[in-house]
Amino acid sequence: MPVNTESYQQLISQECMKNVQLVAVSKTKPNEDIMSLYHLGQRDFGENYVQELVDKAAILPSDIHWHFIGHLQSNKVKYIAPFVYLIQGVDSEKLLIEINKQAQKNNRVIDVLLQVHIATEETKFGFDEMALLELMQSGRIAQYTHIKVRGLMGMASFSDDQKLIQQELFSLKNTFNKCTQPIHLPAFDILSMGMSSDYSIAIEQGSTLIRLGSLLFGARNYKK
Repeated sequence: MPVNTESYQQLISQECMKNVQLVAVSKTKPNEDIMSLYHLGQRDFGENYVQELVDKAAILPSDIHWHFIGHLQSNKVKYIAPFVYLIQGVDSEKLLIEINKQAQKNNRVIDVLLQVHIATEETKFGFDEMALLELMQSGRIAQYTHIKVRGLMGMASFSDDQKLIQQELFSLKNTFNKCTQPIHLPAFDILSMGMSSDYSIAIEQGSTLIRLGSLLFGARNYKK
């Protein structure tokens, strides 16, 4: 399926997108599809396989902002630490420690989002609200001098129940607000929630970053 450039142009022209960042989820998609959006001005792309991200970053334009959006294993951080723009989905303090370690080795400060588990599916990853607030209020984040915590990320349930999705995204926005109250993190300004199926609800609930794949690129292709 060709890239839906018409949907892309209509989307970014909408009033609601003025304060919302779009990450085009290009996982499993060929480089030519990415370049189709690149030539329209898109610079933020999301990948969730480390090797695929490394391979694409080595070939594609250097001004692309690569977001890692999948579940990241600690032993894979070293491969993306030299160039990754934003790691979304940091779901444990153990992972934070490893990212800080690899960022230091590369003389970088890496931006990250902390993932919050808000969905009904047990397969989703992330902090629960209590553990997240404990981490934020403890002051431990200040120890990780090569990490900048930019905000939160969460994924709603994969469901046709729009009320459920709305409730879950509303709860994530509330958690985001709680994180900004007890401490002062000047760069804590990203709330990443919303995908192709629920991005409009997410924007209504206060999302500042949406991740769209199938709406732009069509169905994923997992054939190797």
